Amino acid sequence: MEILGIGSRIRHPEHGPGVVVNVSSRHYWVSFMETGLETIDVDAEFEVIEALQDDVDTISFSEVEMTLIRILRKWSDISTLVPLADRWKGGSLVLKPGDPGLAEKEIPIDTFFHKIVMVRDRLRVMEQKINAHPGMSDAEKIELQQYITRIYGSLTTFNVLFKSKGDQFIGERTK
Repeated sequence: MEILGIGSRIRHPEHGPGVVVNVSSRHYWVSFMETGLETIDVDAEFEVIEALQDDVDTISFSEVEMTLIRILRKWSDISTLVPLADRWKGGSLVLKPGDPGLAEKEIPIDTFFHKIVMVRDRLRVMEQKINAHPGMSDAEKIELQQYITRIYGSLTTFNVLFKSKGDQFIGERTK
């Protein structure tokens, strides 16, 4: 089956005559005279009045966007969506300077939490890169791992923001 190009004219049994205004590998966006803009499958039943060559890529912007999102989720340093604890949703963080003449700064907790999660995820990626580094000795890897563990320990203050205990920071454990 040959894909119709933009500008092709068709007659649909339900929508009547129309012109193809956009094309993807699976759909036509057609401006119908009677019903306006509709999306129909490329294999739908319709009569071709005038076929124009498909001189555009048959992939839509939304298909490119969804593919990019899948790639980024698979290969980026952010692995999962981490939920904020319910009691903090919609809240804000207020930084109040010691000098009463200076203005305080208010930040939405959601924004602050997102930054904390990014720090955590990037530390995890750093751990993976250290462990996989071919030029480092095991002793060097252990030394850097211990340093990262101490960084996690410094960040445990922010654990109150996490909804799930499994997402929280874990520092050095005492024996």
